[in-house]
Amino acid sequence: MPTSAPAKIPAPEQPGATPLFGALDRYFRITERGSTLPREIRGGFATFFAMAYIIVLNPIILGSAKDMYGHQLDNGQLVTATCVTAAFTTLLMGVIGNVPIALAAGLGVNSVVALQLAPRMSWADAMGMVVLAGFVVMLLVATGLRERVMNAVPFGLRKAISIGIGLFIMLIGLVDSGFVSRIPDAAHTTVPLQLGADGHLNGWPVLVFILGALLTLALITRKVPGAILISIVAMTVLALIINAVATIPSWGLTTPEWPGNPVATPDFGLIGEFSLFGGFGKVGVLTGVLFVFTVLLSCFFDAMGTIMGVSDEAKLTNAKGEMPGINKVLFVDGLAVAAGGASSSSATTAFVESTAGVGEGARTGLANIVTGGLFTVALFLTPVATMVPSQAATPALLAVGFLILAGSVKEIDWADLTIAIPAFITMVMMPFTYSITNGIGMGFITFVLLRLAAGRGREVPVPMYVVSAVFAFY
Repeated sequence: MPTSAPAKIPAPEQPGATPLFGALDRYFRITERGSTLPREIRGGFATFFAMAYIIVLNPIILGSAKDMYGHQLDNGQLVTATCVTAAFTTLLMGVIGNVPIALAAGLGVNSVVALQLAPRMSWADAMGMVVLAGFVVMLLVATGLRERVMNAVPFGLRKAISIGIGLFIMLIGLVDSGFVSRIPDAAHTTVPLQLGADGHLNGWPVLVFILGALLTLALITRKVPGAILISIVAMTVLALIINAVATIPSWGLTTPEWPGNPVATPDFGLIGEFSLFGGFGKVGVLTGVLFVFTVLLSCFFDAMGTIMGVSDEAKLTNAKGEMPGINKVLFVDGLAVAAGGASSSSATTAFVESTAGVGEGARTGLANIVTGGLFTVALFLTPVATMVPSQAATPALLAVGFLILAGSVKEIDWADLTIAIPAFITMVMMPFTYSITNGIGMGFITFVLLRLAAGRGREVPVPMYVVSAVFAFY
């Protein structure tokens, strides 16, 4: 009599291997990219806290300017517009692009809108030009031109862009924390920066930054999971305590105070307040085209550098330094520019602070779902979201800047001067000019000129000639 086959004992489930996790894992390719659910969640939190300052800073920059009619944008409405657009575009990038690159109103572009466009037209006209710039970016993506430009960048320059961004965000962290400051022109010196506010490190806020930097680096050295986020939370708590028991003249942009009423009602009054072509009637067609071109260039190359740098740090690029599926990422980025104009929050772009999340182990768009969700929550809890002082958040930028530098500098071919010199110029000009776009432009132009001088002009991809010519004109 035949015996029945022994029943198979099911293998024990892996921790977290629920149907929901399985679906998330398959869609976002979490395991495939060597990540885990906790890492993605921590990364999303770290990115949010590293860039949450934009909720305060963007309304300050836009709200302090006036249009040609003397009108100013409402601060409360700007906070809502900034949160809504950051949440929407970050979620979109996570779902469609599946990369841990968060988006929000771009610093630099908002200054262009506030100081160059608005004084010559109405706010609605200025935001309409931002929307037009976004449409042009999407057109460049649809035609494949933007991807060809990015893929034409030599591998060494790609690494230099990553390093330059690392140095740039380190300087941003040092400046925003008050560890270094600008020496006023009244001092009659050619030295632009000094230690602290007066040449010395004084005050509790700077101490919070120093302790945060040391804690972050110590936790990273010991390979503690969640090092960056642990530091941000710990230093925020410390800052709250210090502010409660000591007299602090100024914390800078954000004072760490627990709000009496943590809930705020969103005001959507600025959403949809834009005019596509009204600005051309105010400044003329030629000037209007140049304005759109200026916004376009800032968005195009700032985002290009950030996307390349963050994706490289997250190990999402192949052996050639190219990122598979980049067209989806670039299209969402172009859509984000237009969305920023449509919401009156200025052009929205990829944020270099996403490297804080990558430093926590984020490798997929799931981290963006967390970050976007937190921006959505911030719509109603803006007082809580904005109480994290820069001194508690900026140590993350210092640590991530180091991690980018350490991981990329050895991969540049320093023996080839036609790569080494442009790479050097790219990486130092980003922090020294306080602009990713400037660093990329100077590096590209130098690369083309040195290859021509070395008799290697045929090795330069045609898109590099075109882009370098545009940068020279810019």
